[in-house]
Amino acid sequence: MRNTVNYYGADILKSNGFARSDKNYQHGDISVMEHSISVSCVCVKIAKTLHIKCDYSALVRGSLLHDYFDYDWHTYEGKMHGYRHADTALVNASNDFAINPKEANMITRHMFPLNIRPPRHREGVILCVADKVCTVKETFSRPFYDDVIQELKK
Repeated sequence: MRNTVNYYGADILKSNGFARSDKNYQHGDISVMEHSISVSCVCVKIAKTLHIKCDYSALVRGSLLHDYFDYDWHTYEGKMHGYRHADTALVNASNDFAINPKEANMITRHMFPLNIRPPRHREGVILCVADKVCTVKETFSRPFYDDVIQELKK
């Protein structure tokens, strides 16, 4: 899982924009960067454990960029963040990286069912599930794969 995330997401993990996401908090004391890496790891784990045939490049890249916004949503957008940040993340990701249509769909639709448009691809469905699982875990304790997160942050 660590190798898969690092292999397909190396350019994202090493970027200045992604590094900035470590300064904004997502859930409790978990940064956006930590959350995104955790979600990506859980996406890969789900796909491999359930033997889901998928595009691992899109799965990793879309999951790393699903929350690619550069602000503190707790003060900037508050309650509207859940409805708006996916579109902001896509704009930011498209400005910094080459995003394919599958990755774009994953990013813009990862908040389903809060946003009513469901993802079109199985990678997006996996992302929706992994994001919710990680959000619940992070809200009450620490992220999944904390050791992997710390290694990939370097």
